[in-house]
Amino acid sequence: MAIMARLGRLQVSLNTLLLVCFEATRVLSIDPWAVTDWGEATATFYGGQDASGTMGGACGYGNLYSTGYGVQSTALSNALLNNGLTCGACFALECRLDGSKWCYPGKEIVVTATNACPPGSEGGWCDPPKLHFDLSYPMFSQLAQPVAGVIPVKYKRVTCQKQGGIRFTMHGNPWFDYVLVYNVGGMGAVCGVAIKGDKTGWYPMSQNWGQYWSASSNLVGQALSFQVRLCDGNTQEFHNVAPSNWGFGQTFEADNNFY
Repeated sequence: MAIMARLGRLQVSLNTLLLVCFEATRVLSIDPWAVTDWGEATATFYGGQDASGTMGGACGYGNLYSTGYGVQSTALSNALLNNGLTCGACFALECRLDGSKWCYPGKEIVVTATNACPPGSEGGWCDPPKLHFDLSYPMFSQLAQPVAGVIPVKYKRVTCQKQGGIRFTMHGNPWFDYVLVYNVGGMGAVCGVAIKGDKTGWYPMSQNWGQYWSASSNLVGQALSFQVRLCDGNTQEFHNVAPSNWGFGQTFEADNNFY
């Protein structure tokens, strides 16, 4: 009986060790774009002092003032952009005082991912597998003196606080719906979209590029609803967002958002 008891205790200890090892592996395997505890990266700036050079970009948001992102934006290296699925995500950044004399102490900013910083940019700081934020000049200058050029930063994902509802801009033609999804609250980054008319079921949409989503469906003359899934799994339906007389090139705002 004593031997059996010792074996039982050994099995419990072994199970506990395996569980600890599993949890450690799980934590270490978190993708860099998904970290909600502080990670380490670097940052530069682009676009000039008025941030005009940051408009447009790989996420498809176009004029960032028109779409509500303004200068609170950043381009991401490929290791953070996740093939455009991190577009719309929000990050908090701090300059690491232990890594640069140009840092402003106690400063933290929140920016939205709106563009890509491709390999070969910013003197190689965006090359794989580097984790890098290419900020608008106004945001960089809140963290450090711009003379620094490049700074070490701490970063983490945070909830996006957006004004108003999630927005959908319709593009395409009667047989091809091509929709820009933006002004997304919650975790901000969209990983799945579906569309339906008031006379149809749901049509799953595919990521075309950035935050443009497409489907081969003819929904002209029908009121439109959308189902949106964030990359953290949070899913909501937005019913009758566009009336039956909607047109291509128009933007429609839902009554709700991810909060």
